[in-house]
Amino acid sequence: MNNVLKISLLVIGIGLVGYGLYTLISPEVSLEAGPITVEAQGDHTQSYAMMGFGLLALIAGLAFGKR
Repeated sequence: MNNVLKISLLVIGIGLVGYGLYTLISPEVSLEAGPITVEAQGDHTQSYAMMGFGLLALIAGLAFGKR
């Protein structure tokens, strides 16, 4: 049971960090219609939160193996 929880936390942690990095690096939405260009800009607080939760899950998964 402990091994399943450890592996689950590690996989979830890697997924969250990867998703956070993807949303941080991915280009913003832009729309070009003739001479008019519209670009959407947003803050990256959700990306940082995903990476933080992913790191916490990775640390928890690694700490589970030491018990």
